[in-house]
Amino acid sequence: MLKQQLNFKLSQKLSPQQIQLMKLIQLPTQAFEQRIKQELEENPALEDGKEDLEKDFDDEFSNDDEYDNDGTESIDADIDVDDYLSDDEIPNYRLQANNYSADDEEKHVPYAAGTSFSQYLQSQLSTFRLTDIEKEIANFLVGSVDESGYIRRTLQDIVDDLAFTQNVYTDEATVERVLKLVQELDPAGVGARSLQESLLIQLRRKEPNKDVSLAIDLLEKSFDHFSKKHYNKLLSKHDITEDELRHAIDVIGHLNPKPGGHFSGNARLAEHVIPDFTIKIVDGELELTLNGRNAPEMHISNDYNNMLKGYKEAKEKSKAQKEAVMFIKQKLDSAKWFIEAIKQRQQTLMITMSAIMHYQKEYFLTGDERNLRPMILKDIADEIGMDVSTVSRVANSKYVDTPYGTKLIKVFFSESMKNDQGEDVSTREIKKILEMSIEDENKRKPLTDEKLAKLLKEKGYPIARRTVAKYREQLDIPVARMRKEI
Repeated sequence: MLKQQLNFKLSQKLSPQQIQLMKLIQLPTQAFEQRIKQELEENPALEDGKEDLEKDFDDEFSNDDEYDNDGTESIDADIDVDDYLSDDEIPNYRLQANNYSADDEEKHVPYAAGTSFSQYLQSQLSTFRLTDIEKEIANFLVGSVDESGYIRRTLQDIVDDLAFTQNVYTDEATVERVLKLVQELDPAGVGARSLQESLLIQLRRKEPNKDVSLAIDLLEKSFDHFSKKHYNKLLSKHDITEDELRHAIDVIGHLNPKPGGHFSGNARLAEHVIPDFTIKIVDGELELTLNGRNAPEMHISNDYNNMLKGYKEAKEKSKAQKEAVMFIKQKLDSAKWFIEAIKQRQQTLMITMSAIMHYQKEYFLTGDERNLRPMILKDIADEIGMDVSTVSRVANSKYVDTPYGTKLIKVFFSESMKNDQGEDVSTREIKKILEMSIEDENKRKPLTDEKLAKLLKEKGYPIARRTVAKYREQLDIPVARMRKEI
């Protein structure tokens, strides 16, 4: 049986303009420049440069609806971009951010073209005398080398793939023989199937001496004990002194565990961070500036305005002319919105970063992470009267140049914990003290997580052992056993 009924539903939806504005706010400087370039290419009514915005546009067409008799809104309809961002009312004085200029622009850094790691390895194969099948296998093996320099596949898998994808039918013995040739390529250790194999390849290329021979012996016969730093077992098993073991460990410590990781010609370009903000200390006070590349000069094309003037002055208006005017109106509205959106983006970035800077004033004046106050997104959102999502978009993708280095803004946010006096302290402060405690420990007897928890408690930070373990892992510090030195 079919039934019909009416339901009222209240829902909130973002307009396309709101969504685009949120995306603009989220973009870092380089991506923002690309977005502007894209908009300039797609909208001929928008131009860059220091021209007057909408010259004579409002005066000529403020009362004109003659071109459009179907009730379409006026061409120069105002767009209130503030409403697109949020429902918060922001005082005008908080939207003043005229502290950027062309002089603040960060210049582009050119990148040199390079050779990929795989191409570098393949170029070396030409120095070997190989049969056609061996070349096919060698090229396939080089193609299987990952960015760290390892081949993380079994020989049987490689044999199967050679047959299915290259029509090369061979066996494991042949592949292993060719693999030994690949492992002779530079950098030393490349083409290994494990860390143990890579370290041994590098050691065997060194000038033979007592320390190198002992290092090879340790890795061949006692790699498990060595990797777990069971030094007493190594001393007993190999009948060596502590000095001999220390020298062998020093030799191994100078090897590269990722032979492909530091290849200078790697095709993956080094990340170049362009700070979106700059914080300076001037006469003991903090000074915040926005990168000038976030404040481009944009204006409406005068050619499009002239087209509208010509249409208004024409006595007879054809249907084709009316359609052309509607197209022009659409492009002008889009250009006006984009210009206003850029201004709103600048204002939002400055308001948000200014609030963060003043909230963390002690840190920015000293550079000491122990002075970082507990701060969550809601703290800043409440301070500036904006939504938490807006603050998140600014914090997650923007960088600030400080006297202590270029930092990702989100690192200034942290949760709070109470010390033994009931005061809220930042978890980053606790992590810093934990890191310093580990640096000062006796490396022959590293502190366990339980001892670290006890030490932090003595310093006024009562946290559990499991919390210490969590913070230690976040700091990428190994367990006590792996920090032991002889």
